[in-house]
Amino acid sequence: MSDPAYNPNTCYRHPDRQSFVLCQRCGRTICPECQTPAAVGVHCPECVREQRAQFSEKRRANGPSGITVARRRFAMLDQKATVVIVVVSAVLWLLNQVSGGYVNAWLSFWTPLADTQPWRLVTGLFVHSSFFHILFNMWAVWIFGRMLENILGTWRFLALYFLAGLGGDLAVALLSPGTQVVGASGAIFGLFAAFFVIQRSLGYNAVQLLVIMGLNLIVGFLPGTNISWQAHVGGIVLGFITGFVFSKTRNVRQRGLQIGLLVAEAVVLVGGIVAVSAGLQIGLGI
Repeated sequence: MSDPAYNPNTCYRHPDRQSFVLCQRCGRTICPECQTPAAVGVHCPECVREQRAQFSEKRRANGPSGITVARRRFAMLDQKATVVIVVVSAVLWLLNQVSGGYVNAWLSFWTPLADTQPWRLVTGLFVHSSFFHILFNMWAVWIFGRMLENILGTWRFLALYFLAGLGGDLAVALLSPGTQVVGASGAIFGLFAAFFVIQRSLGYNAVQLLVIMGLNLIVGFLPGTNISWQAHVGGIVLGFITGFVFSKTRNVRQRGLQIGLLVAEAVVLVGGIVAVSAGLQIGLGI
């Protein structure tokens, strides 16, 4: 370790950069620039240097493999999940405009159909009703998504995004089952909540974020806004829960526990939505 007094909440090589990702071998905190993909997790520069020294003879004889080169190039694409979410959402919005609303009708979340058309549980996060709707949502995803993906890593970020989205779906199913909803707002509010929890766990003051989240939540209750406050509330709850799970299972040795808790969240959410959907179908005679 280059600095025995480094802050465990920041990259050991770049003290000004927060990160939630640890080296799989030594457990040091590393930012995206210092991460090298490995068979399991990522490695820090020190561990990579150590591995290179161990296998220097073989590498001099054979040269770097094509797979190694490809991994390094792929690792340079930071925030790739955030970019994919924004691009897919934009493409689907354009297709919906061209199709006269057919895309939204087929992909939006609607509780009575969640049981028989399960793709709606996640596709509803990628479709939007208007230009300003998608503009605001994708701006929020771009700002907070990139920060969280850098801190958590791509797969944890995706787990957070979709779990928060499912939390919004469940809240809509329970509180407003007859409403057909579109948009990533539930997932975005989940990002807000998780970012607050993670910042607090790292010792940073995030009260301003809590105020911003509260003000945006209040807007959803105003009459005539046509905003699903239920999805916002559900996303916030799951954001807090998932952020708490990440903050308490940060150690590499707790990877199994972390994955198990995330899977348990997903099972409870999907099971709850499907149960409400099935019960609603019986009640409506569908």
